[in-house]
Amino acid sequence: MDFTEILKAIILGIVEGITEWLPISSTGHLILLDEILTLKVTPEFMEMFRVVIQLGAIMAVVILYFNKLNPFSSKKSLQEKKNTMNIWYKVIVGVFPAAILGILFDDWINAHFYNYITVAITLIVYGVLFIIIENNNKGKRPLINSFQDLSYKTALYIGLFQVLSLIPGTSRSGATILGAIILGTSRSIAAEYSFFLAIPVMFGASALKLIKFGFSFTGSEIAILLTGMITAFVVSIIAIKFLLKYIRNNDFKAFGWYRIVLGILVIGYFVIFK
Repeated sequence: MDFTEILKAIILGIVEGITEWLPISSTGHLILLDEILTLKVTPEFMEMFRVVIQLGAIMAVVILYFNKLNPFSSKKSLQEKKNTMNIWYKVIVGVFPAAILGILFDDWINAHFYNYITVAITLIVYGVLFIIIENNNKGKRPLINSFQDLSYKTALYIGLFQVLSLIPGTSRSGATILGAIILGTSRSIAAEYSFFLAIPVMFGASALKLIKFGFSFTGSEIAILLTGMITAFVVSIIAIKFLLKYIRNNDFKAFGWYRIVLGILVIGYFVIFK
């Protein structure tokens, strides 16, 4: 086992842990990083790794929100348990669109959109949209400030926005947060609902990739995958806490500008050096 490959997996885990929750596209960053920091693994393993590493990130949400998302807690009243189950019902409604289309078109999307051109375009386009939507939203009071205010219809619409994230570079959190804000949701509820939607989405996507890859890992592949996942878990806890603190007093325009600059740099890099 080459220590260099473990170090690469740590770096990839750090990038995943940061970019999974900030609206700047984790898959897009991992695809781009692969151009300059290539793991010595098969293409099939790398395709699986980009998705399954997200399990580490999603476990951070499970840990941080375990009490809020646990409907069986003995410390909760009957009404609190019902409210918790309602959150899960709304998550299930929001997950359906991306789950169905993801299963149907996973291979086609991988074949046609996993490239730097798609990533660069989506980084820039959604960066511009973040800025425009936040400017239009300035001074407006959100209509939805709690999960009780979030209707099943709105949850489904946010789920439809999540479908956009099937295209690399879009950002799952970016698409859902952007959609939720457009639909009148507060930034804090938009962010938390985006986190919760990620739980079944990431578990489902990871299971799909593992089944397609098979479970015949080499020792080095297991080490690389576990290293990336554990690193992503630790960094995700920090990133989630940062985002929740940040949005209390800030909008998402800074992330929009970051996406635009990164998209331009990506295009410049591949035009000049490739």
